[in-house]
Amino acid sequence: MPVSNRSAQRSAPRSPLRVAVLADSDTRWKWGALTARRLAPGHRLTGHLLRGRATPTARQLGEVGVRADRLTEVTCAEFLADIERERYDVVVLALVGGAVQAVLHGVRALWPDPAARPVIVTGYVGVVYEKLADGLLLRHGADLVLANSRHDAQRFRAVYEGAGADAGCVTETVLPFLGGAAYEPAGSRATTVVFAVQPSVPESRADRAYLLERAAGHARLHPDREVLVKLRSRPGEHTTHLEEQPYQRLAAKVPGGLPANCRLAYGNMGEVLDGADLLVTVSSTAALESLHRGIPTAVLTDLGIREALGNHHFLGSGCLASWDQLDAGLLPQGDPEWLAAQGVAPLATTPLATTPLAAGAGAADVAEAADPAGAADDEDADVFAAARARLAALLELPGLPPVAPYYTLTTAPRYLPGILARHHLAADGTPLPGAAREGAEPSRLRRRLRSHLRDAARGLYRHGVQRVAPLIRRMGEL
Repeated sequence: MPVSNRSAQRSAPRSPLRVAVLADSDTRWKWGALTARRLAPGHRLTGHLLRGRATPTARQLGEVGVRADRLTEVTCAEFLADIERERYDVVVLALVGGAVQAVLHGVRALWPDPAARPVIVTGYVGVVYEKLADGLLLRHGADLVLANSRHDAQRFRAVYEGAGADAGCVTETVLPFLGGAAYEPAGSRATTVVFAVQPSVPESRADRAYLLERAAGHARLHPDREVLVKLRSRPGEHTTHLEEQPYQRLAAKVPGGLPANCRLAYGNMGEVLDGADLLVTVSSTAALESLHRGIPTAVLTDLGIREALGNHHFLGSGCLASWDQLDAGLLPQGDPEWLAAQGVAPLATTPLATTPLAAGAGAADVAEAADPAGAADDEDADVFAAARARLAALLELPGLPPVAPYYTLTTAPRYLPGILARHHLAADGTPLPGAAREGAEPSRLRRRLRSHLRDAARGLYRHGVQRVAPLIRRMGEL
């Protein structure tokens, strides 16, 4: 793919804006597409799914419920070719850190000089409780790195400043899928309990079986309640994290079976929460969705409060509880100050501070570029106003400077080349030979054959993860 020599003069932004989202899983597609909707109301959205182990199925995309004007599956090199050709205004990268870093270096190779390139936006899909420095530095170089709360924004800036990296890209928002109807309790007792499970937390079969048995036990103890075990995926599907021990298989081995008032449930989390009176989880982002609505929310302590579980993030939330306490009737309520810091409380009392765009562009420049008309229609206008203002100010510039990731061949000569190679990019960010097909598009038959081969390969991989790997692990413990 040749390096582009586009003019540095940007024409006036099109209306509506042209936005591309690249995501590598169902949950990141949800975050990326909804973030695009909040940043650019009325935009034209083109969706791309990064080809890999967690590429979502049609069923998973349907459950997420966020549609694009066009949605295609691509490699990193194919995506770079598309954004060079299509001239998007905004690109949202809803990816793991390594993939974000690869795209950023690819963008730098395309536009090594000031140019009318797209504004690059990235962030996190939920609670950031592990690999904070690693994930953040891999995302550095984007024009906007979105933080989901005041707490996260402070942490993000501290990491960048501690590494000597520019922290001006950090922009405070909230999770874009917080919303829905406010909780209206029907009485003093819960009637619908939702246990939101996670693919990889906890990890062991025994711990996961324990949690499922406790959910079933809660249903037996409270026959007037319905207990829904909210699942993330069906066996054979993958999400953001690997799931070696699907709850569907564990449910078949619950002693005595699941009671009639305890069942496995799929569907959009927002719709499930519409009927919930109590949300129970280990550390899922669903807890923040629940707390935002005012639903009683329990973050389980049965397995301890540990960094490996992620429930340490909820220290001070008022939501830490065990199944024993829930069995006894506890309905945990979130602490208002903790909620405000996490971006899940009414945010009119927690105004967002804007940070400088670049040398010579300050807060006044940002404020003048804000779009009050677009913000007026937004449920959380004040929350995303700063991000929309920064985006508008960047789009007004005649040309954007080249992206400048913290990791380069100077700062990370051993680390960076491996990250780029995993996405079939050379050390300078250009695609390796064969990474992107040149010339005519393959025939329909060839595309269909490739699709079938990819599906078969994914099926084998998922079978290995969910069937073979656990068996080998158990054999090794004998």
